[in-house]
Amino acid sequence: YTEAWDADKTSIHVMPDTPAILLAKANAANVSQKLYAQAWEEAKKKGYDMRADAIPIRSAKASRDIASDYKYKETHEKEKGHYIGCKTAKEDPKLSWAARAMSLQNDRLYRKAYHESKAQIHIPVDAMSVQAAKECQTLVSDVDYRQYLHQWTCLPDQNDVIHARKAYDLQSDNMYKSDLEWLRGIGWLTEGSVDVVKVKKAQELLNERLYRTRPEELKFTSITDAPDVVQAKINALQLSDV
Repeated sequence: YTEAWDADKTSIHVMPDTPAILLAKANAANVSQKLYAQAWEEAKKKGYDMRADAIPIRSAKASRDIASDYKYKETHEKEKGHYIGCKTAKEDPKLSWAARAMSLQNDRLYRKAYHESKAQIHIPVDAMSVQAAKECQTLVSDVDYRQYLHQWTCLPDQNDVIHARKAYDLQSDNMYKSDLEWLRGIGWLTEGSVDVVKVKKAQELLNERLYRTRPEELKFTSITDAPDVVQAKINALQLSDV
């Protein structure tokens, strides 16, 4: 079955310049890692010549010197102590400006004038605000509010003293309850009291046995020849299985 196909496979010939073959070759060249890095590999084999005065080397050195902290401060270190033109720091405008800015930002100097002047205030003793404050202090003072009265001396037979004693006796709780002192310690039975009688009456009203009479306790005799009784007997005979 496959003999003819195997014989035909060896006789098939494709032209090398067909569009499909050319496209496949171009795609293979594009994705080939060897061809992609071929130029770099050949450049590495040739070597390189990097001189000390080459432009990239000089640019890298200049960038390093600019970024170096030592080179950055080299000029300042050389000029330190050789300032010319100002005898003192106050004559230098930059130093005086810095000192002025520091004094403005200093909290102690900011409050210095206030602390020096706060103890030099003189208020007249008869000022209206001072007098008002004194009166207010007198009104709210607990010492002045609680002034104990002096000991009065009264005769015991004065009319106002006798009247006050009677008023005190009427208002006294001890005198008010003195008539009940003889009852203290005496036993008492609650039988017959108003609350007990009220509770008994309430129990009688709520008693189910007294409120409803059971049917078996009623004395009732049914009439044997009543129409409903006769009809019930007839129905019982009709429904009887016997």
